[in-house]
Amino acid sequence: MMQKKDLRIVFMGTPEIAVESLNAIIENGYQVVGVVTAPDKPAGRGRKIQFSEVKKYALEKGLNLLQPDNLKAPEFIEDLVSLMPDVQVVVAFRMLPEAVWSLPHQGTFNLHASLLPQYRGAAPINWAIINGENKTGVTTFFLDRKIDTGKIIDKREMKIEPNDTAGSLHDKLKFLGAKLVVETLDRIREDNIIPIPQEELVGNNQTLKKAPKIFREDCRIDWNKTSGEVRNLIRGLNPVPGAFTELCVGKNESFMMKIFEAEAIEENHQYLPGKLLTDNKNYIKISTADGFINAKSMQAAGKKRMNTQEFLRGYNFSECN
Repeated sequence: MMQKKDLRIVFMGTPEIAVESLNAIIENGYQVVGVVTAPDKPAGRGRKIQFSEVKKYALEKGLNLLQPDNLKAPEFIEDLVSLMPDVQVVVAFRMLPEAVWSLPHQGTFNLHASLLPQYRGAAPINWAIINGENKTGVTTFFLDRKIDTGKIIDKREMKIEPNDTAGSLHDKLKFLGAKLVVETLDRIREDNIIPIPQEELVGNNQTLKKAPKIFREDCRIDWNKTSGEVRNLIRGLNPVPGAFTELCVGKNESFMMKIFEAEAIEENHQYLPGKLLTDNKNYIKISTADGFINAKSMQAAGKKRMNTQEFLRGYNFSECN
């Protein structure tokens, strides 16, 4: 059996969720011969150059770092070949060309934050909550020519709690995912893998749910939906990008407000969906198809995030009613 220190690993990732996996690989005694992450880019009001979270970690640990602009560039491919990787591990990175993912003789595997084949795509954590799922998980699979369709190596399941948000679930899954990445490397090193084609896991009457990238219009609250559906949207977009709606403030005036926390209330009423009810002191309720959303935490454009009482000190909705 190959020793851990003899397995040559190239790791590819960019955001915080990838750092936990990279750290777990190193802490478990594996040899990371190269780290590939996104190029530096300006961000924020000052447009200062920002490093990715993976780059910060790699620099701290003194790891060999690559930041290609073009993953198909011959010089980048040559750099990878020179590292002689046995396996490549991908966590929250870009789509790889075949020349990259097919390079290691033991393959390239990806960690995905869903129970594949469900929720293929860029935003599986968000969509699982938005769709009201009560469980999700993480999956490792070998990359192939299509996105998130490769043969599955292993999975781990996790319950979605009623008060979970995209942020809290992300933090739970990054630890579960890091553990699975190490276990997957252990199995590769021990030659103990029988990959399962995803099509074998799809039942005849099963509908596959997708997890595409979140765009602005996906974040707009539709008050014609049920209070439970609206609350799930709010949870699934908390902390970013945030579910939003437009509210009246004064005659013929409106503004955009993001809602981050809310209570769903099922209650019969005679209001049209989207009707705002408030005492201008303690509560903001907005009508839905089957009840109300009681907003608990919100943010107006250009303002900080506030609870309801703080928010109502700056706004008066009496002219809207």
